[in-house]
Amino acid sequence: MNQYDYHHLPHVKEQSKSKQTLWITLVLTLFFTLVEIIGGLLSNSLALLSDSAHMASDVLALGLSMVALYLAARPPNKRFTFGYLRFEIIASFLNGLTLVIIALGIFVEGIRRFIHPESIDFQLMITVSSIGLVVNIILTIVLSRSTKEEENLNVKSALWHFIGDLLSSIGVIISAVIIYFTDFYFVDPLISIIIGAIICTGGAKITRESFLILMDSVPQQFDLDQIRADIGSVEGVEDVHDMHVWAISTDHYSLTAHVFINEHIQPFCVILAINEMLENKYGIKHITIQIEHASFHNHGDYGRKFLEQKIENMQEKNK
Repeated sequence: MNQYDYHHLPHVKEQSKSKQTLWITLVLTLFFTLVEIIGGLLSNSLALLSDSAHMASDVLALGLSMVALYLAARPPNKRFTFGYLRFEIIASFLNGLTLVIIALGIFVEGIRRFIHPESIDFQLMITVSSIGLVVNIILTIVLSRSTKEEENLNVKSALWHFIGDLLSSIGVIISAVIIYFTDFYFVDPLISIIIGAIICTGGAKITRESFLILMDSVPQQFDLDQIRADIGSVEGVEDVHDMHVWAISTDHYSLTAHVFINEHIQPFCVILAINEMLENKYGIKHITIQIEHASFHNHGDYGRKFLEQKIENMQEKNK
């Protein structure tokens, strides 16, 4: 038995453009991370080292993103019935946490450098940071183009990282120039703390977005009350309850709902109408609708109140 015997929709993502983009980004990032680490150690620049730490986190993030992309292409099975799509979100969550931890380390070292300033090799610092600026401009453009073609939270988080890297490179260059003309060495830890704030902001944003998906929260583009109202407006539907909308991964949404229907309406027609409406209006394709009747499905007080209201409405109509 293959996966299509028990899945009418394939829970996979084949994203060739994202794979190609991430491979290019990973190779370039790994190369420049090594350059920045060596340059930061030789020049004794905290701003350069903090930027290299950010780049190192990017290598880790991109590595996890690559694993997530390849896992997402694997079909579902009897154990992982949704496939491996959720690993994309797990990878993004771990990437976000890593960024926040790195930022905290930069804050601590920046404060220490304020208290105990250290000399810096200007020429090496400006050379390495200039190379970094060029690399980050290229990577930002490549990732930006990819996000416009394919929806992927990992690629989006990588883009955010490299926007931060781009700003970091600019900050390091500004720091080097100020130090060269003024000998104000406190500018180096100051710039590193600003870079740390950028990293922390990006990490917190990615972590929050991933956390919401992992918690099966309603995706922010969907209005639960409006979806319930739209289902309720389908002919034959009398009540909608126990409804859930969540994201398995970016752009893979699922919905389940229980509905009371008019006993004189063909239930298959109701399900078909609901499915077509949800796909056409909201782009939700993975849908499970459970048809019920309050008179023989036990719903406690909810069911009793529904029946009482239905009887009351019928009586009002017959007057």
